Amino acid sequence: MIRDRGNIKWTSMMLPEHVELLREWSETDNYQEKPELDEQQLEQFNELICLAMEEHHELKFTYYKDHYQHTCTGYVHYIDPITKMLRIVHESDESQFQLPFQSIIDIKMK
Repeated sequence: MIRDRGNIKWTSMMLPEHVELLREWSETDNYQEKPELDEQQLEQFNELICLAMEEHHELKFTYYKDHYQHTCTGYVHYIDPITKMLRIVHESDESQFQLPFQSIIDIKMK
């Protein structure tokens, strides 16, 4: 039975720079693209944020950072229109997290 060793058999003939480039290339294959939001979605986000601030509801944010989508939950404490950031407070440990408007992909009421 022939056992194929994949890329292992070729790495001894490759320069270390080439091996590093191949690793980086395979890493970039897993990157996710940031979805484009339309005006209607942005308006819904605005209404949801205002409602949550007024009635003190917890929100779940999905945001895009470093080629991947991440989530966080918390209460909107402050909206800074100058720096275009949301200040989110986590209920469990009272820590604050700043989230840029441009990175937000989705907002859900928790």
